[in-house]
Amino acid sequence: MTDIPARDIGGARFVLATDLDGTFLGGSEEDRRRLYDWIEANRDTIGLIFVTGRDPRFITELCDDGVPWPEYVVGDVGTTIARVDGRQIQPIEALEEEIAAAWGDAGDRVREALSDAPGLTLQETEFRYRVSYDFDPTACERATAEKVEEMGLDWLVSDKKYFDVLPKGVSKGPSIKRLITHLGVAPDSVLCAGDTLNDLSMLECGLPAVAVGGSEDALLDHVSDLPHVYVAEARGAGGILEAVRALDLHEIPED
Repeated sequence: MTDIPARDIGGARFVLATDLDGTFLGGSEEDRRRLYDWIEANRDTIGLIFVTGRDPRFITELCDDGVPWPEYVVGDVGTTIARVDGRQIQPIEALEEEIAAAWGDAGDRVREALSDAPGLTLQETEFRYRVSYDFDPTACERATAEKVEEMGLDWLVSDKKYFDVLPKGVSKGPSIKRLITHLGVAPDSVLCAGDTLNDLSMLECGLPAVAVGGSEDALLDHVSDLPHVYVAEARGAGGILEAVRALDLHEIPED
């Protein structure tokens, strides 16, 4: 395999900042192939950032299996901000300092406080600055969210099956804006793409955005009146291409 060199996308004509599950990885096989091939054929003008709840190991395995490598990653629901260099996803320490400080040693405290919380099943992966659970909305209690708030932390439910505990004020939206500013990317050249509630802060943050077809109803309820958010009909990768065309962000391949 050829190493992926670190690339500066500050001057890119177009930057796609996209969620993975249901978005970049969603839609028909034909639409995914069209999107991926288009990105690879235009690497001189297109930058790619994954903004996802997934961790670096998952992303590495995904890209080694044929999905286009991003230049940068906002992972772990915004608690990781990293660059890709030589097939290594390397956290950008200067951008993570505030995240680390906001989290402190909260991991053990959260796991202990929520150890018996009904409706939550702790995920095995140990993230650096978050704690994540599988979530049963029929069993979970409001008291669980209140415990998190009392610890000075944020909580997030997405896709009606995941419950994340995060540092206060940290999520996909603030982290992608921090990265875009750091890279010197023109805000109007970025398209943020998502489909569930854990993408809400990214779609609300003021950058051009798309809620792809098949998005979670709760997400659509929040963004349907936002003028900078395009609501696509096509699902997943097809919805991204639809938005690029509708917003005239870059030439795209014909259907």
